[in-house]
Amino acid sequence: MALAHGAPTVQTAFIMLILDDISLRIAGRLLIDHASLTLPAGSKAGLVGRNGTGKTTLFKAICGDMPTESGKISMPKNTRIGQVAQEAPGTEEPLIDIVLKADTERAALLAEADTARDAHRIAEIQTRLADIDAHSAEARAATILAGLGFDEAAQKRPASAFSGGWRMRVALAAVLFAEPDLLLLDEPTNYLDLEGTLWLENYLTRYPHTVLLISHDRDLLNRAVSSIVHLENKKLTFWRGGYDQFARQYAEQAELQEKSRVKQDAHRKHMEAFVERFRYKASKARQAQSRLKALEKLKPIESFAGEIVRPFNFPEPEKTVASPIVAITGGSVGYQPGKAVLNRMSLRIDEDDRIALLGANGNGKSTFAKLLSGRLKLENGTMTIAPGLKVAIFAQHQLDDLRPEENAIEHVRRLMPDAPEAKVRARVAQMGLATEKMATPAKDLSGGEKARLLMGLAAFDGPNLLILDEPTNHLDIDSREALIHALNDYSGAVMVISHDRHLIEATADRLWLVKDGHVGPFDGDMADYRQIVTGGSSERREKRESDKASKADKRREAAQRRAALEPLAKQIKATEGLIERTRKRIEALDAELADPTLYDRDAGKAAKLGKERAEQSAALDRHEEIWLTLSSEYEESMAA
Repeated sequence: MALAHGAPTVQTAFIMLILDDISLRIAGRLLIDHASLTLPAGSKAGLVGRNGTGKTTLFKAICGDMPTESGKISMPKNTRIGQVAQEAPGTEEPLIDIVLKADTERAALLAEADTARDAHRIAEIQTRLADIDAHSAEARAATILAGLGFDEAAQKRPASAFSGGWRMRVALAAVLFAEPDLLLLDEPTNYLDLEGTLWLENYLTRYPHTVLLISHDRDLLNRAVSSIVHLENKKLTFWRGGYDQFARQYAEQAELQEKSRVKQDAHRKHMEAFVERFRYKASKARQAQSRLKALEKLKPIESFAGEIVRPFNFPEPEKTVASPIVAITGGSVGYQPGKAVLNRMSLRIDEDDRIALLGANGNGKSTFAKLLSGRLKLENGTMTIAPGLKVAIFAQHQLDDLRPEENAIEHVRRLMPDAPEAKVRARVAQMGLATEKMATPAKDLSGGEKARLLMGLAAFDGPNLLILDEPTNHLDIDSREALIHALNDYSGAVMVISHDRHLIEATADRLWLVKDGHVGPFDGDMADYRQIVTGGSSERREKRESDKASKADKRREAAQRRAALEPLAKQIKATEGLIERTRKRIEALDAELADPTLYDRDAGKAAKLGKERAEQSAALDRHEEIWLTLSSEYEESMAA
């Protein structure tokens, strides 16, 4: 929606938003405490902070939908504020008409033009329509809808024909078309695919007015905004630059503040010791009193330590299965006989693959995921699955499958009916849920907590292939980093469908494109794909085409080399296992030998352990030398 805000006092036309010493409280909980912020006109800022800190509440206060407890919010007179409507349109109106109506001034002028009779007023209307570029409005609206995934035919269909997620895109298109003076976007990529996210990023960089954006998408915050507003400890802090620059400066400040705190604590303890020692000694009494006064004036420096982010933990596969774990030849799949969504699929997935699926929504990414998870069957072709293969799938829509009245412990107990309470709670803890949240009904958990629970339940039995369909929608930036670490530590195969480029680039080493009814390797990296989606240069596209054949040849050669080198790869893996076991034994021996009483109690055992320690150390050297030789041979063969 776009709306006019009241006329507060503003010192200068170059300031869009002033938050002056504001406090916000909701349901008795203080979220923002005497915080201030000045946002220049035309700036683009990302509002970041942990989930639940009050970012959405702050948006409501800026829009006038909730009062401040103290302070005031100021904007220039007649500022138009725009934010995505909470309820997506579901009328019978065509999408293009819904978007066009978002510009209320244009709609009102066109309606008046049909009935106006006064020549002077007609001239004013036409002049104003020309000033706001009303005659190109339909083309602009169509461009925005196309960027968000609606082709020409879809733009003419009624909103009621689309699902909730697609309707939210229409609501986003409407507010972008209205071009408010202050654009407030709250996690706009949650209902966009990667292609829509890339388009929105490009659009926001060119947006002519002020933008305040709540997002946990690092790449979007690095490219679309030029400043960060950080909400932490109930205060707002303004930082220049994108998210990575903010994170670096924040970490540096945290380190400096912690060093200052430690130094001050040491100084305080030294003064306290002096006072305690000499306060009653006549010759030192004056100095002791002086230090006592200094102690009273010494304002403690708070620790900068933030809230601990709980890790994700995916159980390792119970047993290794042979590669390829999935092989499809000439496969086609769909939901109705004779109407395949995906055709001519010939591909394989190996036990340690990290694959990201690219492609616009509606092209079949989720269909392919359902095929791999056994929820759909091939209509034509063959699909070979490794014996004993376990596949787990997580998708956002499954959040609704949680039993709303049951807590996390009850959900897990269904999978461990005979286990003692302590073991059930331990498994819940591994999912990253805090102790105080374990007994909370699922309906009362936050989106991020539900996602953790559902991911934990999906991967409960240690799958060999983990499929994640938009896993980050309800996770804040730190939780997304924790998910990345968990996926990189996980030894099974991973397939990711996500609009979060940072997640893709940090976890995937293979890109597959789902497009035009086909699934296959993508020739290029994420930068290449971004160029395609946002309209890269023709020279770059031509170069990609000219390189396509040679890249295909190289992939075939690499696949053949991998197959030939598979016995060597198994030797390397086995040697890695020996190294790990030897290191653990050495650690155990070191722990025993560190016991100072061992030599007095049992000198013979101490000598025996010392001898074994030397043998294990020599064995470790041999294993590592073998590993280096095998690895070097493998790398040289792959590079040849």
